[in-house]
Amino acid sequence: MKRRILIVEDEPLIADSVTFALEREAFEVEVAADGASALAKAASRPWDLVVLDLGLPDRSGLDVCRDLRDASSVPIVILTARDAEYDRIIGLEAGSDDYLVKPFSMAELVARVRAQLRRRDLDHTEPSANVRHVGGLTLDSSRRQVLVDGIAVHLTNSEFALLELLCEQPDHVVSRRAIVERLWSGTYVGDTRVCDTYVSRLRKKIEFDSDSPVRILTVRGHGYRLVTA
Repeated sequence: MKRRILIVEDEPLIADSVTFALEREAFEVEVAADGASALAKAASRPWDLVVLDLGLPDRSGLDVCRDLRDASSVPIVILTARDAEYDRIIGLEAGSDDYLVKPFSMAELVARVRAQLRRRDLDHTEPSANVRHVGGLTLDSSRRQVLVDGIAVHLTNSEFALLELLCEQPDHVVSRRAIVERLWSGTYVGDTRVCDTYVSRLRKKIEFDSDSPVRILTVRGHGYRLVTA
């Protein structure tokens, strides 16, 4: 079965180019030219991935990203014309899994799409015995399920990959670079400080008080440590 990808892009030339590049790789592609139609299409059927431009005519692409994330865990790759680190971080905080800065190569876009889909596949094919218990956390890779003190919490692909990495090395410091490389499937891109955004998002879901974390601790100048006790 073909993977279904929703492209949210109001510039016809870019939308056509992205569509051609993805259909050539045997993906099934549909295009939405604004935020309202994007959310309607997203709700009408399941999608394997969304490519989302932030510059939409009817509403903020960031708001669309947040709405998509609230509704599902579908991987989201955002497209932005702004290269400032702050703008990229805002996109990640809105719930995206990856980003590309315009102008971008179609080969890179296809590679990013495939990386996100591979991660999603791995999340669903890990052996059922691969269940980790760290403190009050339970992470089941085969079911892609996380329990916090016995209560199920919903994580995005990126948040799940981050927690899985930390659970692999409990009580050990995991560097920012290692986190970024895991999130981007072994391909290091961008500033390692963007991992702070992912950690912040994860803390909001697994900490009692994300402003005073007791599970994921910051080790200044090095990275983060998941506490077992």
